Amino acid sequence: MKRALLVIDVQNEYFDGALPVTYPHGSFDHILRALGAAREAQIPVVVIQHSATSPESRTFRPGTPGWELHPSVAAHPRDLLLEKTLPGSFTNTELESWLRERQISTVTIAGYMTQMCCDTTSRQAFHRGFHVEFLSDATGTLAFQTTVGAVTAEELHRAILVTQALRFAEVLSTDAWIARLQSGD
Repeated sequence: MKRALLVIDVQNEYFDGALPVTYPHGSFDHILRALGAAREAQIPVVVIQHSATSPESRTFRPGTPGWELHPSVAAHPRDLLLEKTLPGSFTNTELESWLRERQISTVTIAGYMTQMCCDTTSRQAFHRGFHVEFLSDATGTLAFQTTVGAVTAEELHRAILVTQALRFAEVLSTDAWIARLQSGD
């Protein structure tokens, strides 16, 4: 099984912008640990950056501080940097062809937000025949309220992990994933 780590949308918007990730606590540290473990195990790293297409967008406008990758992720070695404009990392990007050219059969999901771009990318990967590992503590979200109701960050995160584990992905902690890499699995 050949794998790649997908680090999705770890951008400043989620740290000091309009959408600060609050759950699970320490998710960013787990993302950095996953990046280090992938590099140590010689697993390709794909960093994905979301870009708004509307100049009126209040988040993820290219060239703004919130759009920039978090400095620790930007400085980390990567094999591919992809820009996307929709929640799914496979939509209108070279991700699938890049993975197939390298005969990668497993993608590991880390990043933000659990219920949006991580969930969508995982489902897209599953639909394309990839095995998916979804890192439970290296993905994260925040609470939301809309006209249909409100949900805490913990509830939202847990609901997505349960849904992922039902059909789309193998849900693992970062520790379990790193142990898997170290065992050669």
